[in-house]
Amino acid sequence: GVLDADTNWERIDYFLARVVPVAAEYRVRLACHPHDPYTPPGYKGVTRVLGTVEGLKKFVQLHENPYHGLNFCQGTVGEMLDDPRAEIGDVIRWFGSRDKIFNVHFRNIKGRKLSFMEVFPDEGDMDMVDSLRIYAEVGYKYMLMPDHVPHLDADGPGHPVAFSYCFGYIRGILQALAKEMPDAVEL
Repeated sequence: GVLDADTNWERIDYFLARVVPVAAEYRVRLACHPHDPYTPPGYKGVTRVLGTVEGLKKFVQLHENPYHGLNFCQGTVGEMLDDPRAEIGDVIRWFGSRDKIFNVHFRNIKGRKLSFMEVFPDEGDMDMVDSLRIYAEVGYKYMLMPDHVPHLDADGPGHPVAFSYCFGYIRGILQALAKEMPDAVEL
């Protein structure tokens, strides 16, 4: 059926009004993953309001609370942008400076909105080293994880080789940045 933006926001508001106070009372951080991938408004009758950066900004400001934020999937956010390489830093800064990033899915894409391919973190269009610098600058202190990884023919069930590569890549960047930014990067 049809689900317009206003109805979607009404439902989100209803949910957050009831859940955020309870999460705050019990000190549980709510980390919402964005809609993945971006789809144009009204696609197949549905307007996915958490599939744009503006929608995510509105979301974290509804029922604002330190326990209400995002599972910031960098790959998904990149899929929302016209020029992910140029735009992702400002997006990380906006959410990070407001302490709205509770978890990072650290993955990359080649391409842009409506035309992308998921790739390993070192193969995509976003500068992942620069992204980690920005996470450090805004004081992000939680988990970085691959989310999911590209398929390798030689890999087994669960993709252990591909995940190991991504974790090693993240760890290597963190070690390099710890020397560059010792007060901002903790290993």
